[in-house]
Amino acid sequence: MFKKILIAEDHEHTNISVRKTLDDLGVPQREFRFYCDDAYKLIQIAIRQEKPFDLLITDLSFDEDSNIQQISGGKELVRAVKAIQPGIKIIVFSLENDISKVDELFEELGIDAYVRKARYDAEDLKRAIDAVANNKKYRSADLMRHKRVENSFDFKAFDIEIITLLCNGTPQKNIPAYLQQKNIKPSGLSSVEKRLNTIKTSLNISNNEQLVAYCKDKKII
Repeated sequence: MFKKILIAEDHEHTNISVRKTLDDLGVPQREFRFYCDDAYKLIQIAIRQEKPFDLLITDLSFDEDSNIQQISGGKELVRAVKAIQPGIKIIVFSLENDISKVDELFEELGIDAYVRKARYDAEDLKRAIDAVANNKKYRSADLMRHKRVENSFDFKAFDIEIITLLCNGTPQKNIPAYLQQKNIKPSGLSSVEKRLNTIKTSLNISNNEQLVAYCKDKKII
């Protein structure tokens, strides 16, 4: 189990719940910070003292106030922390229930677990901490149920990118140029065509127009 945990969360009632969860798990050392900048500075200090944190638990969104921050949100905090301590474990604890955005956290930022704030999130957080401590990935069960209900296909960030381009009127043949410009891979036309065909076949959809309509209806894009 983890011995030193940092929690970045700006709502006191959530911190009280997390504190109780860590008490139940017997975590000996934990620090709470309301601001991302303060959390990042504490990570830096711990590294310099050669007593790094084992785990960072962070929200995604932080309310703005008069205390102007260089790091304004959880995604930016995770990215900054990973840059100076690549091996730290990360749990995101947030209200976000957009499947594609959660997927991006795993794929682009390399987080270890995502726990959605909900009615029984204390037990969910315990399960996540235990899973991550055993080098496993974890996602909230209710998020996975939501995913199965809303989507009969596991849309990736790349899929959403190219379908959004189609929705915005970009011809399929022009999509590779956009992907190359944004350094998104794969970017070849054959890769785009293959991926779109895979999605349409899985969903029993015959053309791109129907695919765009489906994704808009399911709020995937």
